[in-house]
Amino acid sequence: MKKVILTGDRPTGRLHVGHYVGSLSERVKLQNSGNYDEIYIMIADAQALTDNAEHPEKVRQNIIQVALDYLACGIDPDKSTIFIQSMVPELTELTFYYMNLVTVARVQRNPTVKAEIQMRNFEASIPVGFFCYPISQAADITAFRATAVPVGEDQLPMLEQCKEIVHKFNTVYGETLTEPEIVLPSNKACLRLPGIDGKAKMSKSLGNCIYLSDEADEVKKKVMSMFTDPNHLRVQDPGNVDGNPVFIYLDAFCKPEYFPEFLPDYQNLDELKDHYKRGGLGDVKVKKFLNNVLQAELGPIRERRKMWEQRIPDVYDILREGSKVAEAKAAETLRDVKASMKINYFDDDSLIQ
Repeated sequence: MKKVILTGDRPTGRLHVGHYVGSLSERVKLQNSGNYDEIYIMIADAQALTDNAEHPEKVRQNIIQVALDYLACGIDPDKSTIFIQSMVPELTELTFYYMNLVTVARVQRNPTVKAEIQMRNFEASIPVGFFCYPISQAADITAFRATAVPVGEDQLPMLEQCKEIVHKFNTVYGETLTEPEIVLPSNKACLRLPGIDGKAKMSKSLGNCIYLSDEADEVKKKVMSMFTDPNHLRVQDPGNVDGNPVFIYLDAFCKPEYFPEFLPDYQNLDELKDHYKRGGLGDVKVKKFLNNVLQAELGPIRERRKMWEQRIPDVYDILREGSKVAEAKAAETLRDVKASMKINYFDDDSLIQ
Protein backbone atom coordinates (compact mmCIF):
# COMPACT_ATOMS: atom_id res chain seq x y z
CA MET A 1 0.00 0.00 0.00
CA LYS A 2 1.19 3.51 -0.80
CA LYS A 3 2.30 5.70 2.11
CA VAL A 4 0.45 9.00 1.84
CA ILE A 5 0.42 12.14 4.02
CA LEU A 6 -2.43 14.66 4.23
CA THR A 7 -2.11 17.73 6.40
CA GLY A 8 -2.90 21.44 6.25
CA ASP A 9 -3.93 24.69 7.90
CA ARG A 10 -6.87 27.10 7.92
CA PRO A 11 -5.92 30.38 6.20
CA THR A 12 -7.19 32.70 8.94
CA GLY A 13 -3.88 34.52 9.31
CA ARG A 14 -0.14 34.17 8.91
CA LEU A 15 1.33 31.05 10.53
CA HIS A 16 3.13 31.32 13.87
CA VAL A 17 5.88 29.49 15.75
CA GLY A 18 3.26 27.19 17.32
CA HIS A 19 2.40 25.93 13.83
CA TYR A 20 6.10 25.59 13.07
CA VAL A 21 7.07 23.39 16.02
CA GLY A 22 3.68 21.65 16.15
CA SER A 23 3.51 20.55 12.52
CA LEU A 24 5.43 22.53 9.87
CA SER A 25 8.96 21.45 10.85
CA GLU A 26 7.73 17.85 11.17
CA ARG A 27 6.16 18.04 7.68
CA VAL A 28 9.46 19.20 6.19
CA LYS A 29 11.28 16.29 7.91
CA LEU A 30 8.70 13.78 6.65
CA GLN A 31 8.77 15.32 3.16
CA ASN A 32 12.56 14.97 2.99
CA SER A 33 12.67 11.50 4.60
CA GLY A 34 11.90 9.69 1.34
CA ASN A 35 9.51 7.40 3.26
CA TYR A 36 6.30 8.65 1.62
CA ASP A 37 4.96 8.13 -1.90
CA GLU A 38 2.62 11.14 -1.92
CA ILE A 39 2.31 14.25 0.27
CA TYR A 40 -0.71 16.58 0.14
CA ILE A 41 -0.72 19.87 2.03
CA MET A 42 -4.06 21.63 2.05
CA ILE A 43 -4.88 25.29 2.58
CA ALA A 44 -8.26 24.70 4.23
CA ASP A 45 -10.15 27.77 3.02
CA ALA A 46 -13.59 26.06 2.99
CA GLN A 47 -13.07 25.08 6.63
CA ALA A 48 -11.97 28.63 7.47
CA LEU A 49 -15.23 29.95 5.97
CA THR A 50 -17.27 27.95 8.54
CA ASP A 51 -16.66 30.75 11.05
CA ASN A 52 -15.70 33.54 8.64
CA ALA A 53 -18.61 33.29 6.18
CA GLU A 54 -19.33 37.01 6.45
CA HIS A 55 -15.69 37.94 5.85
CA PRO A 56 -14.50 35.82 2.92
CA GLU A 57 -11.95 38.50 2.03
CA LYS A 58 -10.06 37.65 5.26
CA VAL A 59 -9.73 34.04 4.13
CA ARG A 60 -8.90 35.04 0.54
CA GLN A 61 -6.08 37.40 1.61
CA ASN A 62 -4.52 34.79 3.86
CA ILE A 63 -4.31 31.99 1.27
CA ILE A 64 -1.18 33.52 -0.23
CA GLN A 65 0.22 34.28 3.26
CA VAL A 66 -0.07 30.63 4.29
CA ALA A 67 1.45 29.48 0.99
CA LEU A 68 4.39 31.85 1.55
CA ASP A 69 4.88 30.47 5.07
CA TYR A 70 4.88 26.90 3.70
CA LEU A 71 7.49 27.67 1.06
CA ALA A 72 9.57 29.69 3.55
CA CYS A 73 9.65 26.75 6.00
CA GLY A 74 10.94 24.39 3.33
CA ILE A 75 7.84 22.75 1.88
CA ASP A 76 9.01 21.84 -1.62
CA PRO A 77 6.37 21.86 -4.39
CA ASP A 78 8.44 19.23 -6.26
CA LYS A 79 7.97 16.82 -3.34
CA SER A 80 4.65 17.95 -1.83
CA THR A 81 1.34 18.89 -3.49
CA ILE A 82 0.13 22.21 -2.04
CA PHE A 83 -3.53 22.86 -2.89
CA ILE A 84 -6.58 24.95 -2.00
CA GLN A 85 -9.44 22.99 -0.40
CA SER A 86 -12.34 24.74 -2.19
CA MET A 87 -10.74 23.99 -5.57
CA VAL A 88 -11.44 20.28 -4.94
CA PRO A 89 -15.27 20.06 -4.99
CA GLU A 90 -15.16 16.27 -4.46
CA LEU A 91 -14.36 16.97 -0.79
CA THR A 92 -17.75 18.63 -0.29
CA GLU A 93 -19.57 15.68 -1.85
CA LEU A 94 -17.71 13.17 0.34
CA THR A 95 -18.54 15.25 3.43
CA PHE A 96 -22.23 15.11 2.52
CA TYR A 97 -22.22 11.29 2.28
CA TYR A 98 -20.28 10.90 5.54
CA MET A 99 -22.76 13.13 7.41
CA ASN A 100 -25.25 10.27 7.28
CA LEU A 101 -22.86 8.02 9.22
CA VAL A 102 -22.37 10.34 12.24
CA THR A 103 -24.86 11.40 14.93
CA VAL A 104 -25.22 14.94 16.26
CA ALA A 105 -24.51 13.59 19.77
CA ARG A 106 -21.19 12.10 18.60
CA VAL A 107 -19.99 15.41 17.12
CA GLN A 108 -21.09 17.23 20.29
CA ARG A 109 -18.86 14.91 22.35
CA ASN A 110 -15.76 15.73 20.28
CA PRO A 111 -13.42 17.56 22.73
CA THR A 112 -11.79 19.65 19.96
CA VAL A 113 -15.20 20.86 18.74
CA LYS A 114 -16.25 21.61 22.35
CA ALA A 115 -13.10 23.65 22.98
CA GLU A 116 -13.39 25.58 19.69
CA ILE A 117 -17.09 26.37 20.33
CA GLN A 118 -16.21 27.68 23.79
CA MET A 119 -13.28 29.73 22.48
CA ARG A 120 -15.49 31.39 19.84
CA ASN A 121 -18.40 31.93 22.26
CA PHE A 122 -20.79 30.24 19.82
CA GLU A 123 -23.12 28.63 22.42
CA ALA A 124 -26.43 27.98 20.58
CA SER A 125 -25.50 30.02 17.50
CA ILE A 126 -23.06 27.47 16.04
CA PRO A 127 -23.00 27.55 12.22
CA VAL A 128 -23.87 24.06 10.93
CA GLY A 129 -20.77 24.10 8.73
CA PHE A 130 -18.53 24.73 11.73
CA PHE A 131 -20.27 22.04 13.78
CA CYS A 132 -19.65 19.52 11.00
CA TYR A 133 -15.99 20.25 10.50
CA PRO A 134 -14.78 16.92 11.97
CA ILE A 135 -16.78 15.23 9.19
CA SER A 136 -15.30 17.58 6.59
CA GLN A 137 -11.84 16.77 7.95
CA ALA A 138 -12.56 13.04 7.55
CA ALA A 139 -13.46 13.72 3.90
CA ASP A 140 -10.16 15.57 3.39
CA ILE A 141 -8.12 12.75 4.90
CA THR A 142 -9.89 9.86 3.17
CA ALA A 143 -10.11 11.58 -0.25
CA PHE A 144 -6.33 11.30 -0.56
CA ARG A 145 -6.18 7.83 1.02
CA ALA A 146 -3.88 9.29 3.67
CA THR A 147 -2.09 6.69 5.77
CA ALA A 148 -0.44 9.34 7.99
CA VAL A 149 -1.68 12.70 9.29
CA PRO A 150 0.99 14.83 11.03
CA VAL A 151 -0.85 17.18 13.41
CA GLY A 152 -0.66 18.61 16.92
CA GLU A 153 -1.91 16.72 19.97
CA ASP A 154 -5.11 18.82 20.07
CA GLN A 155 -6.24 17.19 16.81
CA LEU A 156 -6.25 13.62 18.20
CA PRO A 157 -10.07 13.62 18.72
CA MET A 158 -10.52 14.61 15.06
CA LEU A 159 -8.43 11.66 13.92
CA GLU A 160 -10.41 9.33 16.17
CA GLN A 161 -13.65 10.58 14.61
CA CYS A 162 -12.19 10.09 11.13
CA LYS A 163 -11.26 6.50 11.99
CA GLU A 164 -14.81 5.88 13.22
CA ILE A 165 -16.24 7.19 9.94
CA VAL A 166 -13.84 4.97 7.93
CA HIS A 167 -14.82 1.94 10.01
CA LYS A 168 -18.56 2.67 9.71
CA PHE A 169 -18.36 3.26 5.93
CA ASN A 170 -16.34 0.08 5.35
CA THR A 171 -18.72 -1.94 7.55
CA VAL A 172 -21.86 -0.67 5.78
CA TYR A 173 -20.62 -0.50 2.16
CA GLY A 174 -17.58 -2.81 2.03
CA GLU A 175 -13.84 -2.13 2.30
CA THR A 176 -13.33 1.16 0.45
CA LEU A 177 -11.65 3.80 2.62
CA THR A 178 -8.12 3.84 4.06
CA GLU A 179 -7.69 4.26 7.83
CA PRO A 180 -5.14 6.96 8.77
CA GLU A 181 -2.65 7.08 11.63
CA ILE A 182 -1.70 10.26 13.51
CA VAL A 183 1.95 11.41 13.48
CA LEU A 184 2.75 13.58 16.52
CA PRO A 185 5.81 15.87 16.68
CA SER A 186 8.94 13.97 17.74
CA ASN A 187 9.87 16.71 20.24
CA LYS A 188 7.44 16.43 23.19
CA ALA A 189 7.82 20.16 23.95
CA CYS A 190 6.27 20.81 20.56
CA LEU A 191 2.99 19.08 21.33
CA ARG A 192 1.52 22.38 22.52
CA LEU A 193 3.35 25.71 22.55
CA PRO A 194 1.64 28.24 24.85
CA GLY A 195 1.01 31.88 23.97
CA ILE A 196 3.56 34.50 25.01
CA ASP A 197 1.02 35.64 27.65
CA GLY A 198 1.13 32.22 29.35
CA LYS A 199 -2.32 31.23 28.05
CA ALA A 200 -2.58 27.54 27.21
CA LYS A 201 -2.94 28.04 23.47
CA MET A 202 -1.17 30.28 21.03
CA SER A 203 -3.95 31.83 19.01
CA LYS A 204 -4.22 34.52 16.36
CA SER A 205 -7.48 35.75 17.89
CA LEU A 206 -5.87 36.17 21.34
CA GLY A 207 -2.96 38.15 19.85
CA ASN A 208 -0.38 36.10 21.77
CA CYS A 209 1.61 34.72 18.82
CA ILE A 210 5.09 35.07 17.42
CA TYR A 211 4.58 34.88 13.65
CA LEU A 212 7.06 33.20 11.30
CA SER A 213 7.02 36.40 9.22
CA ASP A 214 7.66 38.78 12.16
CA GLU A 215 10.72 41.00 11.67
CA ALA A 216 13.67 40.51 14.05
CA ASP A 217 12.82 43.54 16.23
CA GLU A 218 9.20 42.39 16.57
CA VAL A 219 10.31 38.90 17.69
CA LYS A 220 12.64 40.49 20.27
CA LYS A 221 9.89 42.78 21.60
CA LYS A 222 7.50 39.82 22.00
CA VAL A 223 10.12 37.62 23.69
CA MET A 224 11.07 40.36 26.17
CA SER A 225 7.39 40.83 27.08
CA MET A 226 6.80 37.09 27.66
CA PHE A 227 5.03 35.80 30.75
CA THR A 228 7.34 33.83 33.07
CA ASP A 229 7.04 32.54 36.65
CA PRO A 230 4.87 35.16 38.47
CA ASN A 231 6.60 34.31 41.79
CA HIS A 232 10.10 34.91 40.41
CA LEU A 233 10.12 38.59 41.38
CA ARG A 234 13.82 39.12 42.15
CA VAL A 235 16.91 37.59 40.55
CA GLN A 236 17.79 35.70 43.77
CA ASP A 237 14.31 34.10 44.06
CA PRO A 238 14.06 30.41 43.11
CA GLY A 239 12.10 30.10 39.85
CA ASN A 240 9.76 27.51 38.39
CA VAL A 241 10.49 26.17 34.89
CA ASP A 242 7.39 23.96 34.64
CA GLY A 243 4.65 25.75 32.74
CA ASN A 244 6.99 28.73 32.21
CA PRO A 245 6.58 29.78 28.54
CA VAL A 246 10.20 30.97 28.20
CA PHE A 247 11.51 27.50 29.12
CA ILE A 248 8.83 25.70 27.09
CA TYR A 249 10.00 27.67 24.03
CA LEU A 250 13.62 26.80 24.83
CA ASP A 251 12.64 23.11 25.07
CA ALA A 252 11.08 23.41 21.62
CA PHE A 253 13.76 25.45 19.82
CA CYS A 254 17.08 25.23 21.64
CA LYS A 255 19.96 23.20 20.13
CA PRO A 256 23.21 22.28 21.93
CA GLU A 257 25.29 24.48 19.59
CA TYR A 258 23.45 27.62 20.72
CA PHE A 259 25.10 27.54 24.19
CA PRO A 260 28.73 28.14 23.11
CA GLU A 261 27.45 30.75 20.64
CA PHE A 262 24.98 32.71 22.80
CA LEU A 263 25.39 31.64 26.45
CA PRO A 264 28.83 30.05 27.08
CA ASP A 265 28.38 30.18 30.90
CA TYR A 266 26.20 27.05 30.60
CA GLN A 267 26.84 23.65 29.01
CA ASN A 268 23.22 22.85 28.22
CA LEU A 269 19.56 23.57 28.94
CA ASP A 270 19.48 21.39 32.06
CA GLU A 271 22.22 23.52 33.65
CA LEU A 272 20.31 26.70 32.80
CA LYS A 273 17.10 25.28 34.29
CA ASP A 274 18.89 24.15 37.47
CA HIS A 275 20.31 27.64 38.02
CA TYR A 276 16.88 29.23 37.49
CA LYS A 277 15.30 26.78 39.96
CA ARG A 278 17.99 27.48 42.59
CA GLY A 279 17.66 31.24 42.21
CA GLY A 280 20.27 33.76 41.07
CA LEU A 281 19.28 33.82 37.40
CA GLY A 282 17.12 36.69 36.11
CA ASP A 283 14.32 36.43 33.56
CA VAL A 284 15.94 39.06 31.33
CA LYS A 285 19.07 36.95 30.81
CA VAL A 286 17.00 33.87 29.90
CA LYS A 287 14.77 35.92 27.57
CA LYS A 288 17.82 37.40 25.80
CA PHE A 289 19.10 33.86 25.21
CA LEU A 290 15.68 32.74 23.91
CA ASN A 291 15.61 35.75 21.57
CA ASN A 292 19.01 34.76 20.12
CA VAL A 293 17.82 31.17 19.67
CA LEU A 294 14.62 32.26 17.91
CA GLN A 295 16.47 34.70 15.65
CA ALA A 296 18.82 31.89 14.60
CA GLU A 297 15.88 29.58 13.86
CA LEU A 298 13.55 32.11 12.21
CA GLY A 299 16.12 34.17 10.28
CA PRO A 300 16.50 31.73 7.33
CA ILE A 301 12.70 31.25 7.18
CA ARG A 302 12.20 35.03 7.04
CA GLU A 303 14.77 35.37 4.22
CA ARG A 304 13.19 32.60 2.11
CA ARG A 305 9.76 34.20 2.61
CA LYS A 306 11.06 37.54 1.33
CA MET A 307 12.45 35.79 -1.75
CA TRP A 308 9.05 34.16 -2.49
CA GLU A 309 7.25 37.48 -1.88
CA GLN A 310 9.05 38.73 -5.01
CA ARG A 311 7.56 35.79 -6.98
CA ILE A 312 3.83 35.88 -6.18
CA PRO A 313 2.75 34.75 -9.72
CA ASP A 314 4.94 31.63 -9.25
CA VAL A 315 3.25 30.95 -5.90
CA TYR A 316 -0.16 31.13 -7.63
CA ASP A 317 1.06 28.69 -10.30
CA ILE A 318 2.19 26.25 -7.58
CA LEU A 319 -1.28 26.45 -5.97
CA ARG A 320 -3.09 26.08 -9.32
CA GLU A 321 -1.07 23.03 -10.39
CA GLY A 322 -1.30 21.46 -6.93
CA SER A 323 -5.07 21.89 -6.88
CA LYS A 324 -5.36 20.10 -10.25
CA VAL A 325 -3.33 17.14 -8.96
CA ALA A 326 -5.37 17.04 -5.73
CA GLU A 327 -8.68 17.11 -7.58
CA ALA A 328 -7.68 14.19 -9.81
CA LYS A 329 -6.78 12.10 -6.75
CA ALA A 330 -9.98 13.01 -4.83
CA ALA A 331 -12.08 12.20 -7.93
CA GLU A 332 -10.69 8.64 -7.94
CA THR A 333 -11.71 8.14 -4.32
CA LEU A 334 -15.15 9.63 -4.91
CA ARG A 335 -15.70 7.20 -7.81
CA ASP A 336 -14.84 4.29 -5.49
CA VAL A 337 -17.13 5.64 -2.74
CA LYS A 338 -20.09 6.04 -5.13
CA ALA A 339 -19.53 2.56 -6.55
CA SER A 340 -19.51 1.07 -3.02
CA MET A 341 -22.69 2.98 -2.14
CA LYS A 342 -24.32 1.82 -5.44
CA ILE A 343 -25.00 5.43 -6.49
CA ASN A 344 -22.79 5.29 -9.59
CA TYR A 345 -25.92 5.07 -11.73
CA PHE A 346 -24.45 5.88 -15.14
CA ASP A 347 -21.29 3.84 -14.63
CA ASP A 348 -23.18 0.66 -13.72
CA ASP A 349 -25.19 -1.02 -16.51
CA SER A 350 -26.84 -3.45 -14.06
CA LEU A 351 -29.25 -0.63 -13.23
CA ILE A 352 -30.96 -0.95 -16.64
CA GLN A 353 -30.81 -4.73 -16.99
